[in-house]
Amino acid sequence: MEWSIARLETEADAEACARLMASSEPWLTLGRTYEASLAIIRDSTREVFVLCDGTRKLSGFLILCLTGAFVGYIQTICIDPDCRGQGLGTRLLAFAEERILSQFPNVFMCVSSFNHDARRLYERLGYRVVGELSDYIVAGHSEILLRKTLGPLARLPDRK
Repeated sequence: MEWSIARLETEADAEACARLMASSEPWLTLGRTYEASLAIIRDSTREVFVLCDGTRKLSGFLILCLTGAFVGYIQTICIDPDCRGQGLGTRLLAFAEERILSQFPNVFMCVSSFNHDARRLYERLGYRVVGELSDYIVAGHSEILLRKTLGPLARLPDRK
């Protein structure tokens, strides 16, 4: 099947992304509502990309943050539960890495401590644990900070 990744452009796609996030794991366990999901997707400081199949059906999406302390942060990778296990998460992750590493030497993301399948995928793809935020979003679970690096920020030319 053909898949495409493109910048989020329509409100209908933003709403579809929010519905997908609010109705699937790990966001169900994290207590993420549709309204909160939509606010995150609409955040103008983020880059949002949608993954669609050949019929233009939304199969997943990606949210990147390219500012702040952890510049090059993958905020969200979300794949429709009916589409999981087909390599789409890996495809979105490769797209995110290409986008981030074209400007910055590090890619960061968090994975929930209970999201074992995602963590195994990220570690298999070269991400390493650099920290843990206990009880950060919900009590009893941690957010595990992961990093994939080409080197320190200091080796970059001045970024103004």
